[in-house]
Amino acid sequence: MTLRTAKEYREGLRDGRSVFYRGRRVPDVVQDPELTGAVDHSALCYSIADSHPELAVTQGPTGAYSAFYQVPRTAEDLRTRGELIETVSSLGAGTIVLKEVGSDALFALLRALDGANLEKARAYHQYVCDGDLALAVAQTDVKGDRSLPPHRQADPDLYLHVVDEDAESITVRGAKCHTSFSANADELVVLPTRAMGPEDRDYAVSFAIPVDTPGLHLYVSPYSAGERNDFEFPLSSRHKLLESLTVFDDVRVPKDRVFLDRRPELAGPLAIAFVDYHRFTAVNYKLPLLDILVGSASLVAEYNGISRAGHVKDKIAQLIAYAETVRGLGELATVRSRPGQHGIQQPDPLAVNTAKYTFAHGFHDAVATLMDLAGGLLVTGPGGEDWADPEIRAVLEKYYSGAVPAEQRLRMLNFIGDLTARDYGGYQAVLATHAEGSLEAEKLQIARSYDPARARDYVTRLASLDLGDE
Repeated sequence: MTLRTAKEYREGLRDGRSVFYRGRRVPDVVQDPELTGAVDHSALCYSIADSHPELAVTQGPTGAYSAFYQVPRTAEDLRTRGELIETVSSLGAGTIVLKEVGSDALFALLRALDGANLEKARAYHQYVCDGDLALAVAQTDVKGDRSLPPHRQADPDLYLHVVDEDAESITVRGAKCHTSFSANADELVVLPTRAMGPEDRDYAVSFAIPVDTPGLHLYVSPYSAGERNDFEFPLSSRHKLLESLTVFDDVRVPKDRVFLDRRPELAGPLAIAFVDYHRFTAVNYKLPLLDILVGSASLVAEYNGISRAGHVKDKIAQLIAYAETVRGLGELATVRSRPGQHGIQQPDPLAVNTAKYTFAHGFHDAVATLMDLAGGLLVTGPGGEDWADPEIRAVLEKYYSGAVPAEQRLRMLNFIGDLTARDYGGYQAVLATHAEGSLEAEKLQIARSYDPARARDYVTRLASLDLGDE
C-alpha cells in the first residue's frame, strides 16, 4: 500500500485523457488555467493525509492507506468517516473534494454484489488502496424520454449499454451526465442508474476503467468560467468542481474490471446501495456549508450594525436550528446504522434521507435569509479593479463603511455574494436540489424506509379500531 502526495496526484493526471472544455481539446488538465483550480481543490484529499493524519490515514495488513477507502464495519467506523468527510469539506469551503464519491461506490459494490463479481470488486478495492487512486463515479444516464425505460428509447445510446463481447472484454456505448471529478480523477467507476427489468438486460452494467481509456471522452461544463479575482470571488476563485458529460464511444472494458454484466435484477439494489453511502457523504460534506451560512449571517449583521434587532436575532436562530437539525439527523444515521450484506455497515436509510431532504428543502430559504441580512450590495458593490485603484478606493472606503471599516464589510459581502448571488451560488443552489438525488428521490426512500406498523398499531389501540370479527 502507498499514500500519494498531492504532487504525485497531479502528475498522475498527465496521461493524454480526452477532455474537452469550451470548444477545445484540453492537453493538460493540471496546467490549463481554467481547470487547475479544480485540480488544486481535489488535491485536498491527498494533502489532508499530512494535515490530519489521525483522520485521513489508517492501517491495513500491508501498511498505511487512505482512510477514505476503509470499509465501515461498525457504527464507530461510520462516525469516523463522517468526521473525515466533514473535515476535508471544511478545507474545501463546504464543497465535496474527490475521494468521498469513489469510496461510496466501492462500498456499494462490496455490499451489493455476490460470487465472482464480489471477488472482482474486492480485488479492485485492494488495487485502489494500494495505488491511492482517486475515483470518479458515472451513474446518471442522460435518459432521453424519461417516461420510457432504457430498451424503449428512440436512441439506444441514451442509456449506457453493452454492444459487443469477446472472451476478454465487453464493449459499451452511450453516455452518463453530471459526472463530478471525471476530468481530474485517475479512474472512473460506472454504476447503473435505476432498477431495470429483463428487457433492459444490456443496460445493467457496472465496471471501472482508467480515465485515459480509448473511446472515453469528457465534455466539461463551463460553469464558473473565466478569470476571477479573490476580492470579488473569494470562494469560486479557489474552489471548483469539474462536471462532465461522459461519453463512451465503443469503449472496451476488460472482464476483470466488469462487476455487473447484464444482470438486471441487481441494477436496482446496486444503485440503492450507492445512494445509502452517497447521501451519508452528502449530509456530512454539507455541514461546513451550513456553518458558513450561520457564520456569515452573524458577521454581516454585525458589520451592517443590525445584530441587536429582534427580527435579525430571530432569523439567525432559524438558521442555527436548520443547521443543527441536519447535523443531528446525520449523527442519528450512524447511531441507527446496522450491518448490511457481507458485514459492511449501512447508514440508517430513513435518517440519511430525512437529513438530506431537510438540507435540500431548507437550503433556498436559508440562502434567502442570508441575502436579506446582507442587503443589496451583494450585486451593486464595487469590483476588484475598483478596489485596486488608489483614487477610487478612497471613495469606496468613505461611502461603504458600516459598523466596521469598508474593506472588512465589502469583503464579507463579496464572500456572501459569491456563495449566494453569483454563478457559484447558482451552482450550489442546483446542487442542493439535485446532487446525490432529487427531493422526490429522497422522499421516495423515506417512504420506503419507514415501517408504519408500530404507529398504525398504536392508533388502532387508542381508537379502539381493532373490532375483530365484529
